[in-house]
Amino acid sequence: MSKKYPIIAVTGSSGAGTSTVKEALQHIFKFVGARAADIEGDSFHRYNRAEMKAERKKAKKSGRNLSHFGPEGNLFDKQFEVFRQYGETGTGTRRHYIHNEEEAVLYGAPPGTFTDWEPLPENTDLLFYEGLHGGVVTKEYNMAKEVDLLVGVCPTINLEWVQKVNRDMAERGYKQDEVMDTIHRRMYDYMHYIVPQFSETHINFQRIPLTDTSNPFCVTNIPTPDQSLVMIHFLKSKPSIEYKRNLKSMIEGAMITGFNTIVIPGGKMAFALELILTQRVIELLNNRSDLAAGGGCRRRFSGYRSRPSTRSLRCTSPPGRRCRW
Repeated sequence: MSKKYPIIAVTGSSGAGTSTVKEALQHIFKFVGARAADIEGDSFHRYNRAEMKAERKKAKKSGRNLSHFGPEGNLFDKQFEVFRQYGETGTGTRRHYIHNEEEAVLYGAPPGTFTDWEPLPENTDLLFYEGLHGGVVTKEYNMAKEVDLLVGVCPTINLEWVQKVNRDMAERGYKQDEVMDTIHRRMYDYMHYIVPQFSETHINFQRIPLTDTSNPFCVTNIPTPDQSLVMIHFLKSKPSIEYKRNLKSMIEGAMITGFNTIVIPGGKMAFALELILTQRVIELLNNRSDLAAGGGCRRRFSGYRSRPSTRSLRCTSPPGRRCRW
């Protein structure tokens, strides 16, 4: 963790819906004027697509487990190095994994390959990670300890599979049998390296379908937001009674279902993300600003007063001094 160079991570399984939270946070960064250095979880895979296919065959013959969920398929050491270096110095390196033809055009390399490692952008305010292992903990590496705001995205298991099957078939050209085989092959690593992360997070968002997903491999349509509920669980730090009541009053249809849990209609998830995460991001940036105050410019952020539209940010630098924020 680092007050001066904070790290925000969104973590969840393949097909869990982490991109929804990613987009919400990117919108928040833009709104408050925070410069974020983005890194992708897929960029820390150990092998490119062709290499992974060959390595899986070797692993199968030798009775080993190999998947993108576990340590053998990833560069946990490199990810930890990037997290640690950024937290200490605000610098580091990144690369991109090229998923499809559209990204191939953007990066000038074939799908299923990586770009070269390159330095992170300079003078950023935070590091933003989205992927499978934002809070993974192994004997060698504790990624969660390096992260200042860790957000977990974990729909109910059958919904997660529904979303993965639909995404991989529609966007990546896989057949259903291939997706089912991937889910089965990854199960050991899923249980040991994905699921435990949700006990390390600060906040978990779990989408719950209100339609029948008993057999996720026969569901042709992903339940819509209006056909879902979202359970929000606060692990660190625990919200006050007043905070929960205020949140409930601002989100129509919200229910407080536990000391640290609130359930909202699925269609309100984007609004809830904005309400909850904006405040957390502002706190991190204000802490960072306080450390830099000795340089003559303190940028202060203020959160919601009554409605999101009333939030504002202001610079408290002395008159005549330019604020870089």
